[in-house]
Amino acid sequence: MAEREGRRLLRLVQEGRLELLRAELRPEDIPEARSWRWGRLGDTLVHHAARLGHRDVLEFLLRELGMDLEAANGDYKRPLHEAASMGHGQCVSFLLDSGASVDCLKKGDWTPLMMACTRRNLQVIRSLVEHGANPLLRNKDGWNCFHIASREGHPEVLRYLLDVSPGIWDTESTVRRTPLHTAAMHGCSQVVELLLERCHYQPDSRDRCGVTPFMDAIQNGHLDIARMLLEKHQACPTAMDALGAQALHRAAVTAQDGSIQFLVSELGVDVNARATSLQIPALHYAAKEGHAHTIQTLLALGADIQAKDGKGRSALHAAVAGQRAGAVRLLLRAGLRDGADGSGTLAWQLARKPQVIQAFQESQGTT
Repeated sequence: MAEREGRRLLRLVQEGRLELLRAELRPEDIPEARSWRWGRLGDTLVHHAARLGHRDVLEFLLRELGMDLEAANGDYKRPLHEAASMGHGQCVSFLLDSGASVDCLKKGDWTPLMMACTRRNLQVIRSLVEHGANPLLRNKDGWNCFHIASREGHPEVLRYLLDVSPGIWDTESTVRRTPLHTAAMHGCSQVVELLLERCHYQPDSRDRCGVTPFMDAIQNGHLDIARMLLEKHQACPTAMDALGAQALHRAAVTAQDGSIQFLVSELGVDVNARATSLQIPALHYAAKEGHAHTIQTLLALGADIQAKDGKGRSALHAAVAGQRAGAVRLLLRAGLRDGADGSGTLAWQLARKPQVIQAFQESQGTT
């Protein structure tokens, strides 16, 4: 069949125009049509019908033309993956009733149930589980469907999964992140509340980097979740990660000024607390990232502008090491001088970008 005609038939499938498709896809075309593939991943007509939710077209392709129910594209996605990921309940039910493998794996070891949990369609999820989908299967990153629903912020899906598999919450990814970490990081407050009510996560559980759910909430600016973890889960606001950094330092890196205000003003966290074996203050982290407003916030909260880390470096050294001209200007105007670090290196000697060099020249009145 000519490529042009094949593309017309593909368009009819995509538009769900069954009668035209039935009229134009003639019996003599069927053997050839079964092998047609489109796009980078090599999707079949069945993939397209399932992805777009055309159940009648799907039935025509499978039952009348005998196309492959389990055809896999380049990512090993089956038609069931496509229908589940897009929340097309009728297509999912039809494929399952037609004998589709309920726990087939696509690239990354994702099942159709995992794909379904990226959406809020409980009907699809229920249909997959009732046809035998295993909720405890994990993908290559160690996430099961409960973990995925926690990221997406779907409390009603999580309640259902807990009802059908009460122990499903007790899972960690390959880097030891729990669903509570994930929900806190993504700001899913309803999910966090549900997890704290129905699950049994240890307070301040740590991932492989030593990050707690509280740190995740703070460094992403989710103060409602941070408060919830403090009140209902006894989170420790000064817990340290694997490198010795507190939530304060992580908030300085991500420029979460509101989180910094909350930690210092409401919780009494020491604004000059040091992190890692190098004894680095939060001010240095903000300076290295070039977060001028965060530098101002820390200084207003009492950060010591003259503080040096374990190698004798000031915040000015950190700003120049990151080649952050705006932060350099701010620190110089705030009164921080270009002193030497523990090795005798002056901050300006680290300057590489013209804007950073100009900032020093301006402070010395040489431009």
